[in-house]
Formats: sequence, C-alpha cells, structure tokens
Amino acid sequence: MAHSPPLSYHDPKFIDSDEGRPIRIVSEYLAPLRTFSECRVTATVVFFGSSRARTGGVLGSYVEAATELARLVTDWGRGLPGGERLMVCSGGGPGIMEAANRGASLAGGRSIGLNIGLPEEQRPNPFITPELSFEFHYFFMRKLWFAHLAHALVAFPGGFGTLDELFEILTLAQTRKLDRSIPVLLYGSAYWKEVINFEALVRHGTIEEADLDLFSFVDEPQAALALLKRRIQLTPEAPVAPCFAKSRTSAVS
Repeated sequence: MAHSPPLSYHDPKFIDSDEGRPIRIVSEYLAPLRTFSECRVTATVVFFGSSRARTGGVLGSYVEAATELARLVTDWGRGLPGGERLMVCSGGGPGIMEAANRGASLAGGRSIGLNIGLPEEQRPNPFITPELSFEFHYFFMRKLWFAHLAHALVAFPGGFGTLDELFEILTLAQTRKLDRSIPVLLYGSAYWKEVINFEALVRHGTIEEADLDLFSFVDEPQAALALLKRRIQLTPEAPVAPCFAKSRTSAVS
C-alpha cells in the first residue's frame, strides 16, 4: 500500500520550518484568543517586573508589595458586578511575576501567566491558574497579549525586559493607537526616578511635558489600588467576550 504523507498542518517538519513560521505566529494569537474567550477573561491588570527579585534580596520589598497589590486587585475584581471583572496577568516567570500570581491565588482568584521560552528555560511559576498558563516563542506576540486585554499596567523595578514592555505600552498611549486609556503605574518612585530621567527627555525635547501624565508613581499597595479604582474604566455590565484593545483606524485630533 502506498504511503500517505501527513497533512501539511499535521507535519511537524513543515510546521517547524521557515516556511511554517507564519502559521506558528498566527497560532500564538489564535490559541490564547480561544482560551480567553472560553474562560470568560474580560479585562486584566498587568504586572511587570524583574524575574530576579527574591524575598530577602535587594528587591525583596517589591516582591512583598507585588503580592499584596495583586491580592487587593483580585479582591476588588471579584467583588465587582458580574464577578471577576479584573484579573491579574503576569509574564508567568519567577520574581515579581510569581509574586503577582501568588497574590491573586491568596485572594482565591484566577490569574494569567504569559510565559516566554528562553535559553535559560524560564518556567511558569506554580501560582498561575493552569488553564490560563501560556507559552510563547515570539516576544512580539506575547506583548500583543499583554496589551490586548490590559485595563491597567503596574511596572515594578525590572531590567531590559521590563523596560521593553513598559515602553511598548507608553508608546501606544503616547501615540493614541489604542481605543481606550491604559493607566500606567510605576511602582517604586525612587527606583524609576533614578533609572529613567523622564524630565531630561522633556528638557531635550524628545517628549512633551504632557507625556509625563501618561504614568503615575506609586509606593504603597493601598495607594496603588486607590489610583487603579479611579482610573480604570469598565463597562457597566460584565461583557460575555473579552474586551480587546483595538487600534484606532484614523488620525486622532
């Protein structure tokens, strides 16, 4: 009997090839889309921060703060009309990311982890809700999902990855490419003001002074929660489908 070759989309050799790359990219959009719809994930508060942060280390206080803020956000989201209106989302790894997922777990809520495959083999932390744990190969698809469901962002001290993710959102906000406002909180004012001289960017004319209003500094979980409650905009009733951020299709005056 003649051998039947596999269908191209069942052929690992093809899927893993250069020619199969567009299919892999689209899969990293469509697979999370299906899961978020099935799990009724409607809105997130995204936590960014260092994977190297550890309790008792230099960044230990931020680990504790991220855990507490995630717990507070989860409590608040679960108490909103419709239930679990806001869900904590992290990059899925250790450090600040793990602290955020741990805080949501302590509050009895679900949380999301958008992990990325790295040479160092970053592993998903154990506090992510299992059905909401994702593995990405492409950084840009992972960042799309950070922004797509985000209703707020809290950036804790971090390195290159945190800065990359933070400025992605700030650029979208500055250029008004999204159809909704995403409040950005920089947790740890001393760290952020030392690491990034935002005022110098204004002084050199590379950003406008008004761009400094795109983010706020916070230093305490309760204060951060209060600011999130004032700034996050939710529809009156819980939507059935996820509230995706959409790109504006025309120039904004």
